[in-house]
Amino acid sequence: MTLFGRTLDGTEIASLVSLLLVLVLWIGAWRGERDWTRWFRTWEADRKARRDAERAAENGGDGPAAPGAPRGPWS
Repeated sequence: MTLFGRTLDGTEIASLVSLLLVLVLWIGAWRGERDWTRWFRTWEADRKARRDAERAAENGGDGPAAPGAPRGPWS
């Protein structure tokens, strides 16, 4: 086989094939990580929206909590 004017033997062809397979593997892993990150950000935003709605309902729907009201994960 000739590639760019260079004759390749069996080991060089096997190396090229394995390099391409590793590239495909990395692209697949990257896509999976990207999809998981996108899902997690959406889930977290939805969870925050639900929590904000629950807090608004607890406060009687009068907007944000009073300045002296407890805030944060400990409340």
